[in-house]
Amino acid sequence: MAPRISVLIPCFNHGQFIGETLDSVFAQTLQDFEIVVVDDGSTDPMTRATLAGLTRDRIEVLTTQNRGLPAARNHAAERARGEFFCALDADDKLAPQWFEKAVHVLDERPEIAFVSHWLETFGDERWTWKPERCDLPALLARNAVNGAALVRRAAFAAVGGYDATMREGCEDWDFWLRLVERGFAGAIIPEVLFYYRRRSDSMSRVMLDERQYRRPLDVLVRKHEAAYRDHIIPVLVAKEAETLHLSREIADLERNAVVELEPALQRAREELEAISRKAARVRAARASEEERERLAWKTGELEREVRDLRASWSWRITAPLRKVYARITGVDG
Repeated sequence: MAPRISVLIPCFNHGQFIGETLDSVFAQTLQDFEIVVVDDGSTDPMTRATLAGLTRDRIEVLTTQNRGLPAARNHAAERARGEFFCALDADDKLAPQWFEKAVHVLDERPEIAFVSHWLETFGDERWTWKPERCDLPALLARNAVNGAALVRRAAFAAVGGYDATMREGCEDWDFWLRLVERGFAGAIIPEVLFYYRRRSDSMSRVMLDERQYRRPLDVLVRKHEAAYRDHIIPVLVAKEAETLHLSREIADLERNAVVELEPALQRAREELEAISRKAARVRAARASEEERERLAWKTGELEREVRDLRASWSWRITAPLRKVYARITGVDG
């Protein structure tokens, strides 16, 4: 019997993380799933060994040459048997109730083709992403659907899956746009049900570099030029609203810096100065102690030399002369 959900996991050199990802799938409150992992030509020996050692039930591991993320997802979908697909990256994690809540929406609302969620980042950064809409104007303005959204198999097949030529990014944004342009509707569950790992080499962070992001974005706009032309006004309004929102967030951060961070910084400076003064006193005390130790050692050396001199043969021979000198001078020899 086919499972309800097929989890599609491409993996390229992410063997160190995939264990956590798989654990989050097996921790789901809805257990009717299979997992199709695609080793997308990994070059890391540890990743290859980790994937070769995946022997848990309900996991199938496929191996291909490196063809990129969208092609790897399509390859996994070709072998998948589930009613719904969940494209999960090999370093991210699902909240335990994600499958249960998403399938409930899809079962209750047959007009809905895909279901997304809010997400929270972890790793190098911590913040929450809370999109509200995923209709065409909203999607044209920004990608409001997470890659791990559940999508009906029939809808996936209707648009031909992911565009395998979009290896540089925006392939998931393009996929959701093509679905909505074909008349498929989506929904967003307003809960954090996904955890997105942020690393220095994460695709989303790399694409913050305009030089990296411009190429796939140009491809996306060209592919959906007609939709952008038809919805240019709501897209511009949405982008303006987003810009305003970001401006307010920046203003809040600046205000927090003045109200909270500056006083904290001043306190830290004062504490540093106090510690520096204490350290200076400690260094002075230490120098005095070292000088005392040096003088004590010198005194001890002189006393030893005097003892040695008085015990010497020459001291004993000259004893009578010293006694005569002492009587004349009044100095005890």
